[in-house]
Amino acid sequence: MKSIRVSLIAVVSVLALIGAACSSDNALANGQLPGGSNTPVSSGAITPHINLTEFAILGDLRVPEGNLNLDVLNKGGINHTLALLGGPSTGDLASGQSADLALGQIAPGEYELFCEIPGHKEAGMVTNLTVVDSSQAGDIQISATRDEAETDWEALDKAMMESISRFPSLTEGSGNQVLEPTVLADGTKEFNLTAAITSWEVETGKFVEAWTYNGQVPGPQIKVDVGDKVRVNVQNDLPMGTDVHWHGIQTPNNMDGVAPLTQDLIYSGESFVYEFEARRQSIGMYHAHHHGQMQIPNGMFGVFIIGDMPLPYGKTIGGTTIPDDLVVAQEIPMVLNDAGVIGFSLNGKSFPSTDPFVVNKDDWIVINYYNEGLQIHPMHMHQFPQLVFAKDGFPLDHPYYADTINVAPGERFSVLVRPDEAGAWVWHCHILTHVEREEGMFGMVTALIVQDV
Repeated sequence: MKSIRVSLIAVVSVLALIGAACSSDNALANGQLPGGSNTPVSSGAITPHINLTEFAILGDLRVPEGNLNLDVLNKGGINHTLALLGGPSTGDLASGQSADLALGQIAPGEYELFCEIPGHKEAGMVTNLTVVDSSQAGDIQISATRDEAETDWEALDKAMMESISRFPSLTEGSGNQVLEPTVLADGTKEFNLTAAITSWEVETGKFVEAWTYNGQVPGPQIKVDVGDKVRVNVQNDLPMGTDVHWHGIQTPNNMDGVAPLTQDLIYSGESFVYEFEARRQSIGMYHAHHHGQMQIPNGMFGVFIIGDMPLPYGKTIGGTTIPDDLVVAQEIPMVLNDAGVIGFSLNGKSFPSTDPFVVNKDDWIVINYYNEGLQIHPMHMHQFPQLVFAKDGFPLDHPYYADTINVAPGERFSVLVRPDEAGAWVWHCHILTHVEREEGMFGMVTALIVQDV
């Protein structure tokens, strides 16, 4: 039966590729899409200037109809693109690089421009290009040269100070809530997850239509012990099909959650039961696999922990001896994201609405980093070294200290920290455009509040 399923999948995949190629050729032949960036630019083209920066699209965004060619310049510090929704793109532009985006003749109306790099659209790089009928375009002025307005340094200072002063701003909803199981007669721990689109407040006043498990981002924490029998009932209330992959968790093949290879797709309105034994200690995740590029960044991810990860008791590492009688005061999940409607965020929230973490001076804490985003994130904690003792749920034979932990998509790092000085200490991704922009601090920033008790 499995060989028949695989054969059918292969046939469908080939047909889909052929169909996609034919559809693309037909669309281009019928002139349904505007020209691409390689389209020759007519000498009579209307050439608005568009500037890209962190994180905004600025310039001549109201233009008369005609043969349009956008003169695009990346004035930011990192790579950006400019794309027309349903149309062409400049491709990646490095800092200082420019390109022509030839749109050709397009009808009057509103057209969406955005940066295609994951997370940049959600961070503010989306706007409308308004094309005005020639009979109404008399008041439009296309700049002959780029606007080189003098930087308002005082305004930049003010924006940064005001953004930081709002931390922590309150929002509705909290992710990572521990999901308590129902214990069945045979000892099986049963959990219920409902996938649905839910209004979610990413930062104060900013509500998005998130794709959630049990109405929260990240989804609820699932914690079990080694040897437990686990049952997870998944109800799909999304408008499309889904599945659940247990990332970093050992399961039988038919519970791996990859439709249609290991199971049938859970169509909208349907449910599926996952059953497996928790075989070994794990720091894992669960998330959608079907159309993961859409469902995961939009919020469908959660933490799955089996047992307790062994600590390096009694070891001397980097000149520091870890106590034999160490007691962990807190275990903190730190789930990273950078795309979808959630965007640059820590545990489903964006600064200044990220949660600060309050600990007592000299307590030992464990932090588990989970990257459910599409980019790497070097996580830096001010002041306190992080002892990396496990990677992807596997204890390290040689733990090591670092002040910045580079977490790639899909990775998990477990670190041990002993905050030994009171104060409010910043904790953030060290790709600085993931935490700061002209409007001030945002995104992947929080604080560790150390109390002297």
